[in-house]
Amino acid sequence: MNWPYVIMAFVTAQRLAELVIDRRNTARLLADGAWEAGARHYPVMVAMHATWLAALWFTVGDRPVNLPLLAVFAVLQLLRVWVLATLGPRWTTRIIVTRSLPLVKKGPFKFLRHPNYTVVTAEIAVLPLVFGLVWIAVLFTVLNAAMLYVRIGTENRALYGSREDLSV
Repeated sequence: MNWPYVIMAFVTAQRLAELVIDRRNTARLLADGAWEAGARHYPVMVAMHATWLAALWFTVGDRPVNLPLLAVFAVLQLLRVWVLATLGPRWTTRIIVTRSLPLVKKGPFKFLRHPNYTVVTAEIAVLPLVFGLVWIAVLFTVLNAAMLYVRIGTENRALYGSREDLSV
């Protein structure tokens, strides 16, 4: 069995399932009066994540799997599930804001303002390192940092400020 491809199939299936959850939750939240911030940068973020996955698919081949780093990645998946379960029907891959509900402050949100971004940042670095692909880890960590600079600023303005200047 080619374990790198098994791992990649798992991660890809996970991300596709999350997009299904995102669509359902986004549609329901918008129908209930919520609004989206940062819609203009969303396609860039999706393209970056898709390119990260594609780069991994094209380079993992039959590379050895670093088991300690795979264990770290597995822990990150548990943290990802914790974030999604905490947000429940409010979780999306977009910035969807509703003023009718208070901000979530339980679960991982007790410890971090943006725990999902912390998990994703670690995943973007760790998964390529599982396969010894340092260049992918470095390249996409830098790209993700630039994306998060825009995204977190937009999200913070949406959650804690006004609707002005949120189309970025």
